[in-house]
Amino acid sequence: MQIIDLDQTDLRQANAQLQNQNTATKLTAWQILNPKGAHAIAVGLDAPIDVTVEGSTGYYCAGMNKQARLRINGSVGPGVAENMMSGTVIIEGDASQYAGATGHGGLLVIKGNASSRCGISMKGIDIVVHGNIGHMSAFMGQSGTMVVCGDAGEALGDSLYEAKLFVRGAVKSLGADCIEKEMRPEDLAEVQALLERAESTAKPSEFKRYGSARKLYNFDVDHAGDY
Repeated sequence: MQIIDLDQTDLRQANAQLQNQNTATKLTAWQILNPKGAHAIAVGLDAPIDVTVEGSTGYYCAGMNKQARLRINGSVGPGVAENMMSGTVIIEGDASQYAGATGHGGLLVIKGNASSRCGISMKGIDIVVHGNIGHMSAFMGQSGTMVVCGDAGEALGDSLYEAKLFVRGAVKSLGADCIEKEMRPEDLAEVQALLERAESTAKPSEFKRYGSARKLYNFDVDHAGDY
């Protein structure tokens, strides 16, 4: 286990150590102590390493992640796992705004609640939230899957493309062009697999599926009254 204490190591140097790892590294386990809400911890990683952050972080933790598996034993500020490409990021606490924004791949797990705009412009990332999500989540979601074990705020899936949304609790309102859809056997299987990976005991049968009505991004003037 490689230990980085941010009380003793400059954050830029700490990130450089992590970023210098590659697929051939033998230093596969890392622990970061005393994050104290610092911004941009463990960003830009591109190696199959395990990183545990012992405490809460600020903005953009685990941004642009590739391959790495991160666990944050605390809560995170805005933009966690933004533009994530692959790997896994698990947040043991809550996440602030736009968690997983523009993510292209990988799995983001939030064991607490996520604030507004969770998964905005998601492009292939999978997101599982054990708690609730805030308003405008999955706005303009292009692809990927979001599973929410709690409730969803206003305007869920506004201007949605082909991202798939599953919510177990109440949805305050749906955004433009987002509708409830039939829960198919393949959807149940996908939700089950993601719940297992996210360490959740929720049952797939308790979820409802939401997706795009496919009117807005194939705009027809005859549908103008729908918006």
